Amino acid sequence: MASLLDVTRAAVAPLTRTGLFRRTAPTLLPPLERATAWLSRGHVQLSGLLVPSLVLHTTGAASGLQRDVPLMYCPDGEICIVAGSNFARERHPAWTGNLIAHPDAAVSIRGRRMPVHAELVGDDERDAVWARIEQQWPGYRAYERGSGRTVRLFRLRPVPPHAAEDDPAGPGTAR
Repeated sequence: MASLLDVTRAAVAPLTRTGLFRRTAPTLLPPLERATAWLSRGHVQLSGLLVPSLVLHTTGAASGLQRDVPLMYCPDGEICIVAGSNFARERHPAWTGNLIAHPDAAVSIRGRRMPVHAELVGDDERDAVWARIEQQWPGYRAYERGSGRTVRLFRLRPVPPHAAEDDPAGPGTAR
């Protein structure tokens, strides 16, 4: 029997693939996400009401400054899979370039921060990873088709605590 969450996702997912959503969400959702995170002290994400969500903490590829972005993720055991869909826009989101330049980062999930190492998913694995993502959010790969580009997919692997401590700057900081 389908849960209320499954039914809600099935109803909402097609709406997220509309042109109206793709035009308005990039402007409306980030401030709503920030407000929700601020009010909950980082324990609740608006997107997290429908899908597993995290805040990705990266180092800016050009600036070297910390950048934070809320993202949907697909859990795969201890690994978080994230897709640089950018609401089907033509350009890759900045955070994907940050991860390519600085793969050591951190994620916060329900207010708990942990270091991760990002790995770009190779061409030979893309279809399997997309299938995994679409088990959670049906039709999500339509963002890739709508963007006209190959969406960057990443695995965010937890870094053992001792490995993160070996770097005096800490994960996700400018080096």
